[in-house]
Amino acid sequence: MFFKKIFNQPINYKIEILAGLTVAMTMIPESLSFAILAGLTPLTGLYAAFLMGLVTAIFGGRPGMVSGGAGATIVVMMTLISNHGVSYLFAAVILAGILQMVVGIFKFGKFVRLIPQPVMFGFLNGLAIIIFMAQISQFNSKTNGITTWLQGTELYTMAGLTLFTIVLVWLVPKLTRAVPASLIAIAVVFALVFFLNIDTKKVVDIATVSGDLPSFAIPKIPFTFETLNIIFPYALIMAGVGLIESLLTLNMTDEITKTKGNANREALAQGLANMTNGFFGGMGGCAMVAQTLVNLEAGARTRLAAIIGAVTILAVILVGSSVIEEIPVAALVGVMMMVAISTFQWTSFRIINKMPKSDIFVGILVAAITVILHNLALAVLVGVVIAALVFAWDNAVRIRARKSIDSNGRKVYEIFGPLFFGSSTAFVEKFEPESDPNEIIIDFQESRIADMSAIEAVKKVTEQYKAINKVVVLKHLSPDCIQLLQNASGYVEVNISEDPTYRVMPE
Repeated sequence: MFFKKIFNQPINYKIEILAGLTVAMTMIPESLSFAILAGLTPLTGLYAAFLMGLVTAIFGGRPGMVSGGAGATIVVMMTLISNHGVSYLFAAVILAGILQMVVGIFKFGKFVRLIPQPVMFGFLNGLAIIIFMAQISQFNSKTNGITTWLQGTELYTMAGLTLFTIVLVWLVPKLTRAVPASLIAIAVVFALVFFLNIDTKKVVDIATVSGDLPSFAIPKIPFTFETLNIIFPYALIMAGVGLIESLLTLNMTDEITKTKGNANREALAQGLANMTNGFFGGMGGCAMVAQTLVNLEAGARTRLAAIIGAVTILAVILVGSSVIEEIPVAALVGVMMMVAISTFQWTSFRIINKMPKSDIFVGILVAAITVILHNLALAVLVGVVIAALVFAWDNAVRIRARKSIDSNGRKVYEIFGPLFFGSSTAFVEKFEPESDPNEIIIDFQESRIADMSAIEAVKKVTEQYKAINKVVVLKHLSPDCIQLLQNASGYVEVNISEDPTYRVMPE
């Protein structure tokens, strides 16, 4: 009853608790790896997983989502860490959190709707490849700073256990869905290695996970404009990367669960979580696509699973490290490989011959940038820009004018297609001021004046006619178009026809 009252959702406690435990098991090695990659202590990554997971689970805008110490956000901070130290990292994480909260407060999260489907396909496909390739890297070892592939029996054992885990994750749902397949697979492989005393790579071979409660501390940096100048670019990039990945994950979760999340609330929660990280020694982060998929595939649909996952990570840090450190890495690798396989949008291959060529290009480009640069924000931004330019070009070439003479001898230009920056030049070229009668009508019943470029085009046409003492009248303008022109009064003066028989359909 307690959780139902707080979250206002019916809860299947068994599924949510088991899903949360599974999420924690898959998040721990990933958080450790990202922290070590960035030159941080392992606990910095685990604190991020705990703090991000707990704060966003309670305050976030999307039940079922999981956040943690993500590689996408910490990678952009690596130069800052190497050049200025960990205190500057914490300060930048706090500032990134503030920027994210600003996005939520001013309700900019809605702009995630502008991300086209081909960009989503490319994002998810690229991410699936990254997740899969990251697991391949677990098949190597580092000795005296030199990284080499596992050899002989060690390699075969790791590969065999990984394959066995994949088979279990695939097979278990066909037998029962009472317990998450990923958790069963991890438990079975753990037991197999423990009781048969199989020598294989374990979590402890990556790093120790034992520690204390995170403690509050203000970053030890000089509070000067110079410091702000150093951390602001990193904070801005981290805030952008974190929000893009989080809001894309929110969209993905919406599609899977057939429910609607709150993008602005999620932005606020991500910001609050990152601010908390900065003050409590976490490396910051964002939504975790792979762990969210693990959570959803385990059947979780409420905030409880993510809370359980976060609390489990804290429990591991405080008291359970000796057990978690003995989990075979192969079991976690197998689970994450299956997540990668399920993340990949295989349907994109089936419909590729039905998609416009421009959409195919955008999807492939986004996936390629994601895989090659490991920069999810840049990949999505490039994809959105290209898709927008293609859309603008397609609409620019579609504007046309049907010309006729009415009963009063006036020439009527019926405009079809939107008038905006892309089509403004073509619009101006439709008119023939020298040969037209003294009065012309421009009919916008099938068109709209969309932006400043459109206003400029209307101004240019009216001035061309005015220069030779001819009159231009605009007809059938929608209310928003009339408002645009009224706002530009003094810059452009036009004659608007009042037609009582014409009504614009309300939006």
